[in-house]
Amino acid sequence: MFKKILIANRGEIALRVIRTCKEMGIKTVAVYSKADAESLHVRFADEAVCIGPASSAESYLKIPNIMAAAEITNADAIHPGYGFLSENANFSRICQEHGIKFIGASPENIEAMGDKASAKQTMDDAGVPTIPGSPGLLTSFEHALEVAKKVKYPIMLKATAGGGGKGMRVCHNDEDLEEGWNKTRREAGAAFGNDGMYMEKFIEDPRHIEIQIASDRNGHACHLSERDCSIQRRHQKLVEETPSPYMTDELREQMGQAAIRAAEAVKYEGVGTVEFLVDKHRDFYFMEMNTRIQVEHTITEEVINYDLIKEQIKLAWGDPISGRNYYPKMHAIQCRINAEDPDRDFAPSPGDITDYHAPGGHGIRIDTHAYAGYRVPPYYDSMISKLIVVAQSREEAIKKMQRALDEYIIEGIKTTIPFHQKLMKNDKFKEGDFTTKFMETFEY
Repeated sequence: MFKKILIANRGEIALRVIRTCKEMGIKTVAVYSKADAESLHVRFADEAVCIGPASSAESYLKIPNIMAAAEITNADAIHPGYGFLSENANFSRICQEHGIKFIGASPENIEAMGDKASAKQTMDDAGVPTIPGSPGLLTSFEHALEVAKKVKYPIMLKATAGGGGKGMRVCHNDEDLEEGWNKTRREAGAAFGNDGMYMEKFIEDPRHIEIQIASDRNGHACHLSERDCSIQRRHQKLVEETPSPYMTDELREQMGQAAIRAAEAVKYEGVGTVEFLVDKHRDFYFMEMNTRIQVEHTITEEVINYDLIKEQIKLAWGDPISGRNYYPKMHAIQCRINAEDPDRDFAPSPGDITDYHAPGGHGIRIDTHAYAGYRVPPYYDSMISKLIVVAQSREEAIKKMQRALDEYIIEGIKTTIPFHQKLMKNDKFKEGDFTTKFMETFEY
């Protein structure tokens, strides 16, 4: 097994990886920017290396600095967490070239699934349902018009290199399409250095349901059931749960097998997630594959009682998958606690946490790097904590989450705790009657 793993990330996910490594007897190296010197992942790692100033571009995204930290500490593997460099094929390849194991997808996997147009073609070939749209990249606006007539409005223009809700635009007619074609191409070129565009039929009022998969280098894959991520704002997830209240046994089986075919089609190695949109007829369509650990992996861990980071490390070492196709018997919910002010359109709220009290009790889990006296920096993602509950039923899980949120005290900054408290009391949410459009009508 690996002797020392460098975690090329920060905050709660870095601390999450460190904890599993310690349990496996593996030494850890934390890297940090100057803004993160007091973060808990720095304190709890066996070694820590400062890799640059506060700016992500000069620290957590600076590959030469991370590789230098790995070399001077003699790390034999790098865990990228999520975000930052976790789906960067170049980083994965550089690790490979330097004899350091990248605990994540191979460069080939990342490239195959990172380009949305080629990923769709791969899924079509594997028999995984995909959203009707352009067979590849659009070559011109005239080509876009031609495809739109076949697919029929509304359509979604997407940047092939896009992600995180960026590089997407819904068009309802030819006029929308012309404006969207010009604006989205410019935005994609500026944000991703690639202005390639493709088109998909816009699925109205869908559910966003993803399937967790694990696959080993021998080509064996399994699925670990679904997570419902439909409660989101501006394409950013707020709440996740498993199992989905929208799922049926038949649909779970169909989507699980489709996810396995997706993993096998690209000879995937490691843990990953296949994301789908599910329409009102319970027809499902491939959206994308995340070739990394997900923020919401925690709820899957709670209902299958297994450490997915441990599985990820073991698969990277070359061990066979230890999982099997899983069908949940308990219910878990995760609320993302962000340093944001819901009363001011979720504006970021960095600053000093003056008081901190975490909820406890049976079935409560908190993944966080925050504590009383911690300064939330303004330079990174605003998520400071993940509150997870697990119970025998969805109704019990919601009640447990309500109680946990009432106990959770974070003072000195604004957080999304009040938002989640209101959400858990919403009748439509409690009934499981929601889609990805839920937040457009939810009144906070």
